[in-house]
Amino acid sequence: MKIDKNKAVDTVKNTVTDTLKGFKQFIMRGNVVDMAVGVIIGGAFGKIVNSLVSDVIMPPIGKLTGGVDFSNLFINLSSTHYASLAEAQKAGAATINYGMFLNTVINFLIIAAAIFFMITWLNKLKNIFAAEEAAAPAEPTTKKCPYCLSEIPIKATKCAHCTSDLHEHKEHKKA
Repeated sequence: MKIDKNKAVDTVKNTVTDTLKGFKQFIMRGNVVDMAVGVIIGGAFGKIVNSLVSDVIMPPIGKLTGGVDFSNLFINLSSTHYASLAEAQKAGAATINYGMFLNTVINFLIIAAAIFFMITWLNKLKNIFAAEEAAAPAEPTTKKCPYCLSEIPIKATKCAHCTSDLHEHKEHKKA
């Protein structure tokens, strides 16, 4: 059995082209782009929250607890004594870093609270806009025939009930 190299190359090219077209369609859908923007903003927001916790919230808490640096609290699982977490990690000692865990829990609580308040605020805005839309009068879809007073579609040019030509009525009114 002889293999046609040109046909095989064309098949591979078509497969790659179709795959790339499908990938492009997938990426350009609104949901994927929105998600990507959300991930990027979320990463930046996470850095802000980490700074808030480690640089603003934890120092006063450490001061209240007698100068304890929460990020340096750990349980050493080895028999050697280490003065700091960094020293223990540098030596490769097994540690339980409960101070870092506390910082992470506080980060999570702050992010959860921020998201809660943001969603609550967005829902209130959504309800305000929905109430405004509901209060706005709808555009009329019907009108009364000036001759027989029947309800007819607003774009009607002839009454379906009395067959009057409605264009003549407009011209008659203008004169």
